[in-house]
Amino acid sequence: MDQAFHPTGTVTIPIEQYETLLAENALLKESLQELHEKSNKIEQELEKFRRMLFGISSERFVSMVDPNQIALGLEGVENLAPPVETETITVTHRKHQEDQRKGHPRLELPDSLPREVTVIEPKEDVSGWKKIGEESSEYLARRRGSFFVKRIVRPKYAAPDGEGVMIGELPPMPIHKGNADASILAYILTNKFVYHLPWYRQAQMFKNDGLILSESTMIGWMRGACNLIAPLYDLQKQQLLLTHYLQADETPIPVLSQDAPGSAHKGYYWVYFDPVRKILIIDYQHGRGREGPTAFLKEFKGALQTDGYSVYDRFEHNPDITLLACMVHARRKFDEAKLNDKDRTEEMLLLIQKLYTIERSVMNLSPEEIFNIRQQQAVPILEKIETWLKKHIQETLPKSAIGQAIAYTLNLWPRLTRYVEDGRFKIDNNLIENTIRPLVIGRKNYLFAGSHEAAQRAAMIYSFVGTCKQHQIDPYLWLEDVLAQLPSFKKNDDLSVLIPMNWKPVS
Repeated sequence: MDQAFHPTGTVTIPIEQYETLLAENALLKESLQELHEKSNKIEQELEKFRRMLFGISSERFVSMVDPNQIALGLEGVENLAPPVETETITVTHRKHQEDQRKGHPRLELPDSLPREVTVIEPKEDVSGWKKIGEESSEYLARRRGSFFVKRIVRPKYAAPDGEGVMIGELPPMPIHKGNADASILAYILTNKFVYHLPWYRQAQMFKNDGLILSESTMIGWMRGACNLIAPLYDLQKQQLLLTHYLQADETPIPVLSQDAPGSAHKGYYWVYFDPVRKILIIDYQHGRGREGPTAFLKEFKGALQTDGYSVYDRFEHNPDITLLACMVHARRKFDEAKLNDKDRTEEMLLLIQKLYTIERSVMNLSPEEIFNIRQQQAVPILEKIETWLKKHIQETLPKSAIGQAIAYTLNLWPRLTRYVEDGRFKIDNNLIENTIRPLVIGRKNYLFAGSHEAAQRAAMIYSFVGTCKQHQIDPYLWLEDVLAQLPSFKKNDDLSVLIPMNWKPVS
């Protein structure tokens, strides 16, 4: 019998039992470690949900070590929760039915609305002709603050010899055989996609003004307007893909599907933004797979800045595309790890903070000046961060929040540091996240798209509205002017003058 030592003295036990106790002790230590990691993870998730429910959305980091340190300046970044990856979303609200009838429903225009009359005479000389009547067409229109009816009167003339009738030509309207003026179409589209008002709320607003306008009528008008501006969307997409630098992101949108009555399909808006020329395109896809960005970016050559979503990894092997990552996403990982390892997270956040201090100082400089300053000031900080990451990844648990933050950042490190190679590149994806914010607000208000086609039409309007905002253009004025002009454009006319980046308001 071999002896084993006990704190109270020496006892004699069989060696087999001693080895068994050692093995059991090791298993208990391993189980205790797993429970500790699970407890930390639960605490981190709980803290994350507490911040989502009760905290502010700002990710500003104020150091407790140095109260005079300049903050990151990320006050505008929303700390949005990651989308829930479920295949269907149960819908309890009434399903919006799109009008499938041919043509568009005509609205009964109340007599109480004021009329503005325009008389259109024939272009030809009607001297000696006898007026035998007239034709009148009415269109609902709007000026800021009031509705009115635009009446177009076209006198009819009979030839002196009785061999013919002449009448002025009716100008083309945005919706063929519809009675909605460009101003009213711009109004409902702006309400929907700028102010995020669902159709039923707009119907209530019209009713308060004495107009009975159904949801199906507005949906029909939107469909007609989108058919009219679809060529502009294709043209804006072509312009976007000519850039050398794109940012990309994606966000979910519930879509009613005939394949699953009573529930919603989880579609995705893929957002592409050119930060240099300020062009936005939103592309609707049925899913979040690689097929969407692969098809969209087929002809693109340049730098592509994204988050760490694995779908973008395939572009790493594309010789025409250089991948950049987003420093905000890396920073967010450390911000979420504060509860797990306060000292390490604050040390890293201070280093990242210095990078953003440099970025604020170069905001108004030329790309060449930005490049030079980054090389002198940012590159040494990045080298220090890389050394720190490689050191501390050996000292942290892989499944801990701080360990995951370090691993995430190291995995993307080549992409995270490429922004210093060109003064036109941004340190993060904040600009594109700001363009997504209206989509998120709209989704909270109208809950879902009525069909895949409706989701793509919404993506089109959001693309134009977002680009207008980037160029300080009132989306309503742009929509009103473009919807009024497009019906008169011929096949070979240059449509590029109408896309927001080139559009000039009529003085």
